[in-house]
Amino acid sequence: MRKADLTNVDEYISAQPEAAQIVLQRVRNTLRRALPGAEEVISYKIPAYKLHGRIVLYFAGWKQHYSLYPAGELLVAPFKVQLASYKVSKGTIRFPLCAPIPVKLIERIAKFRAEEAAQRERSKPASVKKR
Repeated sequence: MRKADLTNVDEYISAQPEAAQIVLQRVRNTLRRALPGAEEVISYKIPAYKLHGRIVLYFAGWKQHYSLYPAGELLVAPFKVQLASYKVSKGTIRFPLCAPIPVKLIERIAKFRAEEAAQRERSKPASVKKR
């Protein structure tokens, strides 16, 4: 199945090499637990989680690693120590497929992004009703 044909996260994971499937399923389960109520979608041909109508986090599998996106400076700074042993660049956090999955770290990152989304939602001005 080509990436362009993928319509859900199950298809995305099953299209990956077998060794990566196990890791990606665990990452997926971690994100689902950390982001209750999030909508699971495919966006830009990779899995993503949407809260308050906006994507809060993506993940993707590659040959040697899997990644979380977006990982801008506002996200990376509070996790600088925990992310020191991983490659972080251009909005991407890369985790090696062959290393243990940092479940607690991924969970904290997801919750951090969810809180950012909630703060954006709370700071929106109340809509004015027209008569």
